[in-house]
Amino acid sequence: MPAPGNRPRILTINTGSSSLKAALFECGADFAPVATFAVERIGDESGRASVAIGDQPAESVATTFAVHGAALTWLVDQMRERDLDTRLAGVGHRVVHGGPDHVEPESIGPDLIADLRALIPIDPEHLPQAISAIEGLGQHFPDLHQVACFDTWFHRTMPPEATTLPLPVSLDDRLLRRYGFHGLSYESIMAQLREIDPEAAMGRIVIAHLGAGASMVAVADGQSRDTTMGFSPTGGLMMGTRPGDLDPGVLLYLLQERGLSPMAINHLINQESGLLGVSGTSQDMRELLDREDTDDRAANAIALYCHIASKHLAGLTTAIRGLDTLIFTGGIGQNAPPIRARVCEPLAFLGVEIDSARNAANDSVISTDAARVTVRVIKTDEERTLARHTAALVLA
Repeated sequence: MPAPGNRPRILTINTGSSSLKAALFECGADFAPVATFAVERIGDESGRASVAIGDQPAESVATTFAVHGAALTWLVDQMRERDLDTRLAGVGHRVVHGGPDHVEPESIGPDLIADLRALIPIDPEHLPQAISAIEGLGQHFPDLHQVACFDTWFHRTMPPEATTLPLPVSLDDRLLRRYGFHGLSYESIMAQLREIDPEAAMGRIVIAHLGAGASMVAVADGQSRDTTMGFSPTGGLMMGTRPGDLDPGVLLYLLQERGLSPMAINHLINQESGLLGVSGTSQDMRELLDREDTDDRAANAIALYCHIASKHLAGLTTAIRGLDTLIFTGGIGQNAPPIRARVCEPLAFLGVEIDSARNAANDSVISTDAARVTVRVIKTDEERTLARHTAALVLA
């Protein structure tokens, strides 16, 4: 590996339904971050863009980008203005869904892009933006090696009983199965846990990734055994704008009796439900907690969110026959002590006991000393995980 200052760099791209996040890393033992970029609320007049160089505070400005392509052009311009596009060896894209045929990280070519386009009906909220970013960067950097890293990779170890959908075999459709998502986040958390406590990393673990998108995974012997998201990232836990699991009868009722089109239902369950739908005002947990005492709808949304999370968490322990370690991560999991406390409160029968002072202080371990289950708060680092996978292919 060349000396610092001459090492190749890896750019990572993480596109959301209305966001674009990027990070630039210098290859080496620790993959030191060179810069981070973020564009929030794409398509909204209240959008913001930010740049952080090294450890410096982020510079943030108001922006209005109508589409992801405009945000990507801004990112490339920012890199070029700061001479950050030099020594760029490759770019890694977080791709949420690769279907049954694309699981391991792989180099991007026309065939992969065609396969991803075919999967858009399964994940219309993520794949179009990811494809746009891949093609956009290809126009800005035609010779750049691009890599796709799939959020389903971590869950490749789930047994058949965790991946099979209870549907007729006569459907004969390979796409119809449970995949699981947030894999890059879970991989990051497990790598950090192995450094903190190698013995615990081989035990019975539930990781709760709670954010605008939310899911949980049950891990045993370092491997995914079951997870809350299934066929698409819409299922499982209640989220910022997604309902999580719904009785199929609800969707049939909306189609047949309320006359909603499939497109309208897609918008309903991906953009209008969850915390936003139940509260009627916001998907932001911070805003809801601030209004909880004076807004019954906000209080109801929070209570429902925590009830569903507790129920799923307890259910996942059956896949691993118990629980030794519980880990909170994601924007809400890392930063909302009241939510962690409420999710954990019904789980005392499993041995989960929260120390209120440690929890309020966002300590790395928030369980009591006497608790049977160690409860941790660990910040996920999907970008660094993405950079490592990309470098392994690009620099091989």
